[in-house]
Formats: sequence, C-alpha cells, structure tokens
Amino acid sequence: MSSLIDITAILAGFALLIWSADLFVMGASATARNLGVSPLVIGLTVVGLGTSAPEILVASIASMGGNPALAVGNAIGSNITNIALVLGATAIAVPLSVHSGILKREYPLLFIATILAVVLLAYDNHLGTLDGILMILLLGALMTWIVHSALQQRSCNSENGDEADPLSCEFEQEIPEGMPSKKATWLLVSGITILLLSSKLLVWGAINIATTLGVSDLIIGLTIVAIGTSLPELAASIVSARKGEHDIALGNVIGSNMFNTLGVLGVTGLIQPSLLSDGVLTRDLPIMVALTILMFVMAFGRKSAGNITRLEGGILLAIFAAYQVILYFSVTQ
Repeated sequence: MSSLIDITAILAGFALLIWSADLFVMGASATARNLGVSPLVIGLTVVGLGTSAPEILVASIASMGGNPALAVGNAIGSNITNIALVLGATAIAVPLSVHSGILKREYPLLFIATILAVVLLAYDNHLGTLDGILMILLLGALMTWIVHSALQQRSCNSENGDEADPLSCEFEQEIPEGMPSKKATWLLVSGITILLLSSKLLVWGAINIATTLGVSDLIIGLTIVAIGTSLPELAASIVSARKGEHDIALGNVIGSNMFNTLGVLGVTGLIQPSLLSDGVLTRDLPIMVALTILMFVMAFGRKSAGNITRLEGGILLAIFAAYQVILYFSVTQ
C-alpha cells in the first residue's frame, strides 16, 4: 500500500511540475514583456530558468532534507536526459535544422560551465560551499554576457536592413504579448507555489521508493527524478520543432543544461556540502561531457547550417537507453 502511495506521489508530482513550470514561464515571460524586456532576452533567460525550475526546486528540497546525492543525480541526470532523450526524441519527431548564430556562441558557454563543474568536482570528489559559490557566480557572469549579447541583436521586426537572428524571430512569436499584468502576475505566483508543492511531493515519493527498493538516492536522481523533471523540456522542444521553431528546440536544451550544471549543482553545494557518491566521476560526468560534445558536433559541426537528422536522433536515444542499462546493472551487481 505504501509503495502505491509513493508511486502516486511521484506521478502527481511530475504532472504538477509540468503544469506549474508552464504557468511560471508564461507568467514570468508576459510580466517581463509588459515591462519592456525584449523577447530574445526573455527567451534566453526567463525561459531557460523556467524550464530548469523543477530541477532547482527539487535539488533545494532534497538538499535541505539531507539528500544531496538525489540533487546531484538530478542535475547530472537531467543534462544527460535533455541531450540524449529530449533532443533525440525531438529530432526523430522532426529533424532539426539549426541556423541561429546566437546558439553557436552560447554553446561554448555551456561547454565552459560543464568543464568547470567537472574540474571542481574531480579535484576532491566533493561538492562544497566554495564550489557552489563559484558555480553561482559563473552562472551570473554567463547570463550577464548572454543578456548583453542579446541586446546587440536586431529585433525580428526591425526596419534596419540587417537580418535578425532566427532565434530572435522565433521568440518574438512565442513570448506572450498583450497579457494583462494582473493575469501575468497571478500565473507567475501560482506557478511558483505549485512548483514548490509538487517538488516536495516528488522528492518525498522518490526518497521513499529508493528506500523501498534499496537503491541509492543518486540512482533515483539520475533516473526517475531526472526523467520527470526533464519532461517540460521534452514537451517544449517537440512542440517548438513541430511549429518550425527548431532553434528554440535546441536553445531549450542548451539553456536548461547551463542552469542545471551551474545553478542546480551550485545550490546543492551551498545548502548541503557533501562527498560525491560512487560512480559520479567515473560514469555519470564522463557521459555528460561526451554528450555535450556530441551535441555540438551534430548541431554545429558542419560548414553549413547544422542539421540533427532522424538517424542522429536515433543514436542519441540509443545512448540514453544504453546509459539506463548501465545504471540498472550498477544497482544489481
């Protein structure tokens, strides 16, 4: 009976996370647009934060509850899931054609964030307060640079002869315009409130399942929780790709992974410093780095516009499946 309650809690937590993350993004985006912020800046910052809000809140609650391994697993597992499952499934549904120069400049920032996280964690096999501070500071610096660069871009409807970046035009169409401030604020507050409640529900159920099955918090974070908190990215990316907004589909993954790497791990280090669980340095981080590089090769590694084909999407999904098998055997050994 208790297991059924735990599974119900996890499923309800996932459903509420997806719904509340969407409310949060709509409310925050509309509020920012009503304040005169450009759609491109909103898309690169608010939307990226919003799609990573489930991971950040789950990590915070897990860390405050004394389960930092679940938080670490969620951050790393979500990055792996975003590239291998989300990008793979999206490319199979709609082969992606990437044209945005903004994303090509943003990718190196993700790579820098990824390498810094690996170096800090590998140095002493510990995620500590100083690590958390450095990660949060770097996230702030990178977001400042991203906003500065976005402000230099031509808007999609600019009368200037220079061509706007495709990503700018896609965000121009997607960011809500004309929403009353009262409604935008209500959506924002409601989204945050439900995000908090659903995160607590999900963490509670996940920890109970881990205890019942006798597996570590890390494994639960890398699998069940990571997949669940990545569902907003999966839904957003497939919907964007089907609407022809391929650059947004890839941008969702790049932005979310940057927030996960620096924001989620950083918050975890600040709240609950801890030693890393077995397998993080030898199994999980190397796979995360390899997938980050593979994403660049697929999306930008050609002379012409990048194309992530259905075959490449299938390769990403195969990698995701293989990783789940590796995790399964690491538990059963």
